[in-house]
Amino acid sequence: MAGTIKSKVRNDIGAKQKTQKKASSKAAGVEASPASELELYSQEVLDNLIADNLPPTPNNFSLYFDRLLEEKNENFKKDVISILELEDSNDDETTMELEKSIKKGFAHVKTILSSVATLYKNMSLMTKILEKRKAELNNKEDISQARNILNLLGEDVTKLENILKAQTTQMKTVYDETAAIIKNVENETIFDNQFGIYNKRYLLARIEKESKQVGEFQHQSSLIFLELSKVLKKEVANEKAIILMTKTLARLVLKTSRRSDVVAHYGNGMFAMLLKHTDIESAKKASHRLCELVANSNFFLADREIKLQIAIGVTNIDAIYSVEEMIVSALKGVEDSYKDETCDYAVSLRV
Repeated sequence: MAGTIKSKVRNDIGAKQKTQKKASSKAAGVEASPASELELYSQEVLDNLIADNLPPTPNNFSLYFDRLLEEKNENFKKDVISILELEDSNDDETTMELEKSIKKGFAHVKTILSSVATLYKNMSLMTKILEKRKAELNNKEDISQARNILNLLGEDVTKLENILKAQTTQMKTVYDETAAIIKNVENETIFDNQFGIYNKRYLLARIEKESKQVGEFQHQSSLIFLELSKVLKKEVANEKAIILMTKTLARLVLKTSRRSDVVAHYGNGMFAMLLKHTDIESAKKASHRLCELVANSNFFLADREIKLQIAIGVTNIDAIYSVEEMIVSALKGVEDSYKDETCDYAVSLRV
């Protein structure tokens, strides 16, 4: 009932605005009409939003903008994508670049401390060697002058060692504080440094958010989980090659995704795609496209040409289930896909 009232109110407002717009246009002696294909397309996106009883917020408009664009001809899509690239200013991507810089700086700090630690070990070794030589000289009574010089040298080395100890302690304190700060930042990151996509923490947050929106606005969204085929990994049996193939898969998943999709690394080489405003049939089509793209992307290992294979699980986003339950459903789909050799993906619905 609430949805019907909302829809009615929104349509009444829309009708009133259209009437006002027509009246003002007539008064000005100008007909109101879109001046370009992009404006016509934008109106089409807005009409679809209203028809689906969704509020025309910037986020929803962006989602429908991307989804409906897939149905347009290639020339129109290229023109629109070119315009979007010119004005693209994705905050999440900026955050990811910032995180890369932080992690790089952290690596530099570790390198510096490692160098200082090595220097300290060398100085300690020098002290032990000096003590050994002094002990040898103590057995000879006719070299008192040499012994005095060595004693003085020993004192100098001891002073230097104490200075180094103090400096190392100070640097270790600074390092520990820096490490704690970086760890806190890392706990809030959204970027997976190994594969160049979003991480598990970000994925879970977005699934939870999308689940709430599905419950509120009653649209359909889907979740895809995928991994490099276990059969393929067993055949290759080369850890470095498997890592490279998994990175290749991550790039392909990112390549086939839409701007509104969330592509993330769930962990242990398992990837996920959150497809907003996408029903199961559309998610299956997306899975099929991804399978074709992967199948046409061969991997070379020495003189071997390896055909990449993947396993995909598809499930629906439903507000009545927890994030964990939906993820388990998608993972079940991945496992089920291994049971059918004729298909690389399987659907596991929460009903």
